[in-house]
Order: sequence, then structure tokens, then C-alpha cells
Amino acid sequence: MRNIKLTIEYDGKDFNGWQKQPDKLNIQGTIEQAINKVTGEEVELNASGRTDAGVHALRSSCKF
Repeated sequence: MRNIKLTIEYDGKDFNGWQKQPDKLNIQGTIEQAINKVTGEEVELNASGRTDAGVHALRSSCKF
């Protein structure tokens, strides 16, 4: 198994925060779906922090 670090930035105005929540648009779920679409692998991101709804991030880190 290997770990890959992502450094991301996002505009969170349309999102309900970082953490996955059923039936709500969130950053974690959106990135995991994009990785799955590109690689065909199911991944789970582990973030260095979380944000609340509507919060933006610059140089946030996560790994999978």
C-alpha cells in the first residue's frame, strides 16, 4: 500500500463543509469521486483538518 499526498485549494461556497455527509455536497466526497473516476479505485481521504460549510481553503493537505 502507498500513500499519496494531495495539496488542494477550493472555493467552498457551494459545499456543506469537508466531511462526507449523506445527501449533502461536500469536499471529501467530491474529491474521492473524482479520484475514482480517473483511477477506477475506491479511496478514502484523510485530511489534515476540516472546514465548515461555505469555507474556502488554500494549500490544504490530505492523503489517500
